[in-house]
Amino acid sequence: MPTVLAHATLILPEGLRPGSIRWEDQRITAVGRVPETGAAVLDLSGYYVGPGLIDLHVHGGDGADFMDGSLEAFRTVCRCHARHGTTRLTPTSTVARREDYRRFLDCCVALYGGDTGGSRIVGAHLYGPFFARHARGCHPDREFVSAQDDQAKVLLDYYARIPLTVTVAPEVPGIEGLVRAYVSRGVRFNVGHSHATFAQVAAAVSWGVRHADHLFCAMSDRAHLRSTQNYPMRGGVVEATLYFDQLTTEVIADGKHLAPELLQLAYKIKGPERLAVVTDAMRAVDQPDGEYIFGPIECGQPVRKADGVGLTREGTALASGVMGLDHGVRTLHVQAGIPLHHAMHMASLTPARILGLERVCGSLEVGKYADIVVWNRNLQVEQVYIAGQRVW
Repeated sequence: MPTVLAHATLILPEGLRPGSIRWEDQRITAVGRVPETGAAVLDLSGYYVGPGLIDLHVHGGDGADFMDGSLEAFRTVCRCHARHGTTRLTPTSTVARREDYRRFLDCCVALYGGDTGGSRIVGAHLYGPFFARHARGCHPDREFVSAQDDQAKVLLDYYARIPLTVTVAPEVPGIEGLVRAYVSRGVRFNVGHSHATFAQVAAAVSWGVRHADHLFCAMSDRAHLRSTQNYPMRGGVVEATLYFDQLTTEVIADGKHLAPELLQLAYKIKGPERLAVVTDAMRAVDQPDGEYIFGPIECGQPVRKADGVGLTREGTALASGVMGLDHGVRTLHVQAGIPLHHAMHMASLTPARILGLERVCGSLEVGKYADIVVWNRNLQVEQVYIAGQRVW
């Protein structure tokens, strides 16, 4: 039976509009003034209705990490993030052992496009093996894969089985050849966990790199690079990300990683079309404060959750996020003063475009999947639908 969510405030790419939305057989059939005849109608006067959120960068939640390498761990994480309005996501790995990388990718393939009981998996984000070791941040000091290693090809050849995003540090020896070889096969490449210079990032853009992970975090800038060259001062990954229009990027808007002025700066320069919001969440989402393992439970990095963020054991550095993507939307809107429809755009349509999925999801438009989130006036998630089925 068709369903209508009626008399709500719709969050559309162009702004907030009063109206209703109707769907049938997984797809949206009408937006705005819609027929209610023959449909199950839910009156949502006083509520917002927006698109399902899409997380490009997420490691875990509810006690599980994607690097635990089991289908049940994957389902646990997907159910957790669905409660926070995320309807589609790309599981994101950590630095780990080679067998962990393969097990992670095998699980991504097994659940790709299927019913997880929560957020749908729309790709895999291979994140860790091609970092610069000295820029690994809170990741465990495990196995980094040389671009010339046969294992690199084994991992990247998963592109034939699932849409694949791969993060690289441009300064890693031999990485250019790997990027050029697989860009032509449809693999998406990001720059991240890198102390590259502006010139090295510019080169990476010419190879086909098109996105930068968690802006301002685990990346070089002018100040950092002065430790290796006092003058002239050089730009790093931060400056290059802000400069190149070819690069989209993302922010962790949990209110802990970045102060409001940095969120405002990123928004002003990149705009909602080239700036996504991500969680970078680890297994402590929806769990109490305490100690956790970031990455595989057998060999990951000990971290802790405190004060609404992930920290190293010593509490001296950040170590991933612990909040859902709904919290990111609230932070952008309430703390950074970004218009609600733009904050929602950065959590839905922009990541959809980055993944090449904008024709099927990311906004409330006829023909797209009925991935829908109902919010109350305090921007708390009340209901979540994925392809028309209520999951929360």
